[in-house]
Amino acid sequence: MTQELRRTLGVFDAVVVGLGAMLGAGVFVALGPAAGAAGTGLLWGLAVAAVVAYCNAMSSARLAVDYPASGGTYVYGRERLGPFWGWLAGWAFVVGKTASCAAMALTVGAYVWPGQAHTVAVAAVVVLTAVNYGGVRKSAALTRVIVAVVLGVLAAVVVVCLGSDAADAGRLGLGLGTEAEPKAGSVTAWGVLGAAGLLFFAFAGYARITTLGEEVRDPARTIPRAVPLALGLVLAVYACVAVAALSVLGAGELGRSAAPLADAVRAAGASWLVPVVRVGAAAGALGALLALILGISRTTLAMARDGHLPRGLAAVHPRFQVPHRAEPAVGAVVAVLAATADVRGAIGFSSFGVLAYYAIANASAWTLGSQPVRIRAAVGLVGCVVLAFALPAPSVVSGAAVLLLGAAWYAARRRTSR
Repeated sequence: MTQELRRTLGVFDAVVVGLGAMLGAGVFVALGPAAGAAGTGLLWGLAVAAVVAYCNAMSSARLAVDYPASGGTYVYGRERLGPFWGWLAGWAFVVGKTASCAAMALTVGAYVWPGQAHTVAVAAVVVLTAVNYGGVRKSAALTRVIVAVVLGVLAAVVVVCLGSDAADAGRLGLGLGTEAEPKAGSVTAWGVLGAAGLLFFAFAGYARITTLGEEVRDPARTIPRAVPLALGLVLAVYACVAVAALSVLGAGELGRSAAPLADAVRAAGASWLVPVVRVGAAAGALGALLALILGISRTTLAMARDGHLPRGLAAVHPRFQVPHRAEPAVGAVVAVLAATADVRGAIGFSSFGVLAYYAIANASAWTLGSQPVRIRAAVGLVGCVVLAFALPAPSVVSGAAVLLLGAAWYAARRRTSR
């Protein structure tokens, strides 16, 4: 049975996969907690997260040109820094993104059927795992539909909020209006960094493009184009939505909201739009979940090829050209977490793991040598470390503990293999 995947994705499909991974996460999940951390500094937190994400994205895209294989930073760390760092990157990605999957699945459940959120979450995981099993092109086709629905809903939210009488630029915290935000609390640098760390959870979906490197046509041309394009489009969408929500709710109310965009359109006097927002939120979370399962299964495939995970998971289906054992294995683990996890707790934990993953990506890019690459890699590496430790303390403690567990597992395997 072959272990090679087929190259079928062009620039457009790669961008769509990245959009699908990013749009569902940040707008509907991370915006509220980030506003709670940063207050009126939310937009500054978004800007910091975008800068770090850009540096990480360009480092990853540059590495993907030299190593166009499934696995992303697991492969880059192994080839540039050594087997341990590759393993740690893969471990951080699989564990952190599995938590992200649970968060996205539970978001679907919360919007579709709040009383049975866990049941709906498990069903969503099962269905999307089956879609991914049918091949990456089918996954990309479904993601196109989801992205179109989400963009349409978000556009309606922005137009309704900014066009309403409730909108006030003073709530943005930029000195643009007449009404200050009295309930958001003082803005601190640490609060802005904490918000940036939470919002980074929303940007990290561009990694799906690099982890699918083995399924991209002409990766030396496609990946460097697709990654910054997807990231730029999502940043523009996030900025517009954040401005719209802040302008009608203010940072204090936004930070307390469990469904910020639904509350924003309600405050803008457009309650009729709330059901549409719920549909968009569910669709966005489904798109993110679909892309996440794709990325985790490909990293699992790469780690299994090297023997860090059971080698049976490296099998590729001869007809569908997918990692047909890794795919259902990942789906099963995510389904169990979706049945038991908490949405907000998963965000911080996931952010810590993913920031560790990108810190290793930037360290790997530093070894490539050219000055522009090194400058971006240095900014990205420092940014990842700072944002990781600016997250809520429980996320830092649990994330660090899981990384130490992964390192201990690697050391134990090394000793037993001698």
